[in-house]
Amino acid sequence: MCPKYRYLCLKIKKMAGFIFDMDGTMVDNMMVHHRAWQIKLAELGLPMDLEEVRQTIHGKNEEILARLFGDRFSAEDVKRIAWEKENAYRRVFISELKLIDGLGDFLQKIQNKGIPMGVGTAAPQENVNFVLDNIYGLRNHFSTVVHAGMVTKGKPDPQVFELVARGLDVPLKDCLIFEDSPIGVETARRAGCQVVVVTSSHTREEFAHFPNVLRFIEDYQSVDDLLV
Repeated sequence: MCPKYRYLCLKIKKMAGFIFDMDGTMVDNMMVHHRAWQIKLAELGLPMDLEEVRQTIHGKNEEILARLFGDRFSAEDVKRIAWEKENAYRRVFISELKLIDGLGDFLQKIQNKGIPMGVGTAAPQENVNFVLDNIYGLRNHFSTVVHAGMVTKGKPDPQVFELVARGLDVPLKDCLIFEDSPIGVETARRAGCQVVVVTSSHTREEFAHFPNVLRFIEDYQSVDDLLV
């Protein structure tokens, strides 16, 4: 019988590849995104408190706007609204941009072991470049980066992780995924992958029903045993 959190029943196994989500997983930026969305949605006549935003806003920007507003906006309007929101996020976050504690050293240890790494994120290309190019040396760790503009279906569809695994040339089922959100963990579950959850934006209790969570971490300070 498994204990309350079923992740405790999973075993660490040797992985062929590591896949990282970006927002909330590599950088602690989700509250900045939430505040930017809260402001933009209020401007569009849909006020939400931050908790509503946290629970509701996930996935590609185009999918978010379609889910909330249906066909109210033209394709050009959607593109403009998404750009305004993301531009506000980057403007606010640039002074706070840094990796979650311990991640830089952990990535170097993975690289030293010759394990391929990739990024699979619902963020648009501009935000991916913003993070990977403004933190010195970060991009060099990843041989494959898949962003929102490269997929036709957003999370929780596993397409993003499928494309990363294909780019790494390793079986997806043999990849360990790092995520921070229930939607991301559900995406990994559909992909048949175990997950390490970074609790930067959600509590452990929100993941209690997932069978594929290997571990919860607050940062990357004590994760070397994952490199078996």
